[in-house]
Amino acid sequence: MANTQKIPELLAPAGSLEKLKIALSYGADAVYLGGQKYGLRAAADNFTNHELTEAVEFAHSRSKQVYVVLNSFFFDSDFDDLLEFIKFLERIKVDALIVSDLGVVDFIALNSHIPIHLSTQASCLNSESAKFWKDYGVKRLILGREVSIIEAAKIKESTGLEVELFIHGSMCMSYSGNCTISNFTQGRDSNRGGCSHSCRFDYDLTDSNNNKAAFFMSSKDLNGLSLIDDFIKYGIDSIKVEGRMKGPLYAATISKTYKEALNYHQSQKTIDSAKLNYFQNELNKFTHRSYFEGSLDSPAGLESVFDERDHTKNPARVFGTVIDVVDNEFFVIDSLTKVLPNSYIEILKFDEGIIKYKLESLRDLNDQELDSTRPNQLIKVPFIEGVAKNNLVRVVS
Repeated sequence: MANTQKIPELLAPAGSLEKLKIALSYGADAVYLGGQKYGLRAAADNFTNHELTEAVEFAHSRSKQVYVVLNSFFFDSDFDDLLEFIKFLERIKVDALIVSDLGVVDFIALNSHIPIHLSTQASCLNSESAKFWKDYGVKRLILGREVSIIEAAKIKESTGLEVELFIHGSMCMSYSGNCTISNFTQGRDSNRGGCSHSCRFDYDLTDSNNNKAAFFMSSKDLNGLSLIDDFIKYGIDSIKVEGRMKGPLYAATISKTYKEALNYHQSQKTIDSAKLNYFQNELNKFTHRSYFEGSLDSPAGLESVFDERDHTKNPARVFGTVIDVVDNEFFVIDSLTKVLPNSYIEILKFDEGIIKYKLESLRDLNDQELDSTRPNQLIKVPFIEGVAKNNLVRVVS
């Protein structure tokens, strides 16, 4: 069994150009994103061709990677503009394409030199399937979420292919996301970017013992932080975070936390319980369902069902972004929300650590004292060593 102690790539979601820049600035090694067609997140902002070009330039200037999803299930008509799009992606030098359809895999292999990553939608769960995909030119397997870390390592060893596993985010109740519930309940095709998350709805279901189950198809959220030792021990090449439709605070926190955890492991060769608790607390600072480890360690069972009415509420919310820093004098926050005096804020540094600060007063750029902030208002804060332009700022109380 592999035991290379290689630190895996941290792959973060990028639902927009803003979130791409945030994820990469806060530690992600690579991002995955969608263009205007062919992806499974039609409700996300997604990227125009101009934005795709800027995204690749931004990432490559920082030695980071960009993977573009073409992972919807295709009909013949979808091939009409595919060649033109692939040639465009090749010109701007995207680093890989994430694909689920066998015909699309073959089409890309015949018409470009862009590396192909097999989408989790293809439900690759075993070595024989993996060898099949390798014969068709696939370079990396994004294995089905039903696969454990140890099983992934065996598939890697038997094929020589890179393997990628999800480590965090929302989970689908169906096999690797191959679901058609919203097709029939909402008229939206789950496998062509239209999933309405019907499995999350509150259903009225009563069994023979009069036990009611409101959310019997809803899954808890995946959180594999405590298994980072195993991801590294078994040589997993990439750990992936779900969440292209989530906000900037999620993109920053998730990228920063997992990158710091990986760096800590690299320096200490493990993550002790105190540090693990610290990282876990960071992952609790945004709204989420109850966490579980999916099938990463052992097959998910009844404990995976999220049968609660409420999400875990986030104790933090976005305040704004640092837009300017005047050394030894002040820095400026572009406020996105209402904040009151004596609130506690946290500035997320791009490097290790978080700066905590109490806003004893609020002042605008003219040094006028404010009763509260409002959206799109510039707030002047006394200089703090370590604050940098474009740092995200959150309110914690």
